[in-house]
Amino acid sequence: MNKFRLKTKITVGVLFLYLMLLLVSVLGYYYLNRLNEKAKVILKDNYESLDYSKNMLVALEDMHNNRDSGIHAFEANLQKQSINVTEPGEKAATQEVATAFAAFKNGSNGDVSVIKRGIYKIMDLNMNAIVGKNEKAKKAADHALMYIAIISGICFLLGFTFVYNFPGYIANPIHALTEGIKSIANKQYSKRLYFKSDDEFGELAAAFNTMAQRLDEYEHSNLARILFEKQRAEAVISSLKDATIGLDNNNVILFANTPALQLLNLKEKDLVGKPAAEAAQRNDLLRFMINTGENAPVKIVVDGKEAFFTKEMSDITHEENRIGYIIILRNITSFKEQDLAKTHFIATISHELKTPLAASDFSIKLLEDERTGTLSAEQRELIDSLKQDNRRMIRIVSELLDLSQVESGNIQLKPQAVAVTNILNYALDAVNKQAAQRNVMIEEHVAENLPEVVADVEKTAWVLVNLLTNAIRYSADGGKILLDINESPSGQVAFSVQDFGKGIPAAFQDKIFQRFYQVPGAKQIQGSGLGLAISKEFIEAQGGVIGVESEEGKGSRFFFSLPVA
Repeated sequence: MNKFRLKTKITVGVLFLYLMLLLVSVLGYYYLNRLNEKAKVILKDNYESLDYSKNMLVALEDMHNNRDSGIHAFEANLQKQSINVTEPGEKAATQEVATAFAAFKNGSNGDVSVIKRGIYKIMDLNMNAIVGKNEKAKKAADHALMYIAIISGICFLLGFTFVYNFPGYIANPIHALTEGIKSIANKQYSKRLYFKSDDEFGELAAAFNTMAQRLDEYEHSNLARILFEKQRAEAVISSLKDATIGLDNNNVILFANTPALQLLNLKEKDLVGKPAAEAAQRNDLLRFMINTGENAPVKIVVDGKEAFFTKEMSDITHEENRIGYIIILRNITSFKEQDLAKTHFIATISHELKTPLAASDFSIKLLEDERTGTLSAEQRELIDSLKQDNRRMIRIVSELLDLSQVESGNIQLKPQAVAVTNILNYALDAVNKQAAQRNVMIEEHVAENLPEVVADVEKTAWVLVNLLTNAIRYSADGGKILLDINESPSGQVAFSVQDFGKGIPAAFQDKIFQRFYQVPGAKQIQGSGLGLAISKEFIEAQGGVIGVESEEGKGSRFFFSLPVA
């Protein structure tokens, strides 16, 4: 037995409405066309005869003034009337007019009254014909209206019945399915659907009933399933290589895998089911793990070897509600070793490069000495270019050495109480010559009675020199730089260097303290991109902060602060 699919039924329903609309349209067109044809017949057969008769009467009147013109007009209309004879008796009347007009034209026994009487007879015949045909047309119109009304009424009743019932045929199963799904969502697995149709809805009801039956069976065996899932979850957690601890919203420890128990040096019974704060009182590592404000890598000695771990925390959610969280200690020892190897490599390469660079710098100085020979202008230009490139290489190598010391933790800072003027004078002595070459004025604003700061004079002055050098480099010739030193509201001494150059776009301000980063499109870039990164390391190693404020087109203000002694 062939099943009528839902799509077929909808297509048949729409086709049914279309056919009813087509039927009414064809019927209306048929009767309107008939009325139109009848009107055309009246217009052609009778109205034209009346028009010809009127023209002949007018021509008779015009003969008193212009006989030849009137005769010509009368004959033309009489000829047309002779061709348009359609009514009984109209031909005889037309012939009577023609005979009387011929006699009148020849001047023998012709009487105008006879001609007019014949014309009036033609007009009466056509007027009567128009009245009769009009009555027939009215009857035809009445019949057409009746038939159209009957057919339209039948179509309306059929269409209304179809529109009233067909949407329910589609919507009722969907509504029943929606209610069934809601029942299943409320764990009412005994719910069943019964559709009598053999289309997609019937198949859907069968599939729904099968699903509900299986869910019912599953619900009855749910406890065993839950126990199985619990065992599987425990197996998955135990197989994790990273130390993992799970806690609920009340900070009660739910589970801890084997690597976590080994790192904490605790047994599962001493940890699981207990509040984390209570268990952490006797374990420093667990205290670090549950401390949400501490995320720095931690060093742990495992089997006599140093290992580095980083902490990650992730929420556990159920139906968009937080039901707990897990803490993971990831072993990053291999990454730490690679980073250390990279640092050592940079330090070794930088140290090895210093000797040949220093030798080449000495050789360039010997070439500049006129005692070794006189240089041409082109040779001196090449020597100057080599000298600048060599010194730039020496500066980059020195910065790489400083960076490697910072990364390896071997940087030798000598923080001590020091007057701010010592740092300031040290830095100004280093940059005055460069500022003078560019005709750049350094305007100093140093507050009075500033306290001493805890800092390494050489490293801090190096940072200030780096900021001043950058400001000079990006200032216009003859420009000005503002150097401000004052005590900040936070109780630290703040240093700031402001230039009025091109400025730094907001998108790049967070990146300029990264290693090797240079602002794209900046002119006169001669550095290595390490100066600000090393400055950041120096200042933060001394307990200070460093930052920048800049507006594109208006210059930049670099600042750092150091703690008061």
